[in-house]
Amino acid sequence: MALGKTLYAANCASCHGVKLEGQVEDWRSPGPDGLMPAPPHDETGHTWHHTDQILFEITKYGIVAAANLKNYTSAMPVYEGVLTDAEIIAVLSYIKSTWPDEIRRGHDEMNTRYALEPK
Repeated sequence: MALGKTLYAANCASCHGVKLEGQVEDWRSPGPDGLMPAPPHDETGHTWHHTDQILFEITKYGIVAAANLKNYTSAMPVYEGVLTDAEIIAVLSYIKSTWPDEIRRGHDEMNTRYALEPK
């Protein structure tokens, strides 16, 4: 968790907030630049609605590639070549460690269901 917290502070907190609170209160609406603001990663956001695999892919490859979006621009940087896979996992583990137990349990259950789905 210590490594993830340090990496989060160095790479994520400037947009997602030191306390994982997100960039702005209304993170569901585009900002003046037309881009979506960085969402919170605490329990008030939607991070925990995505599986570990999807969160990893968004972090490593960016939302556009991870979600196969066309004609979409994101301010989210791509961390491939910046953070190792292990470092990305450490950051995501740190984020998850801040969630209330109930949300973490639900997220773990979602990951279990996702792992059982045919690929």
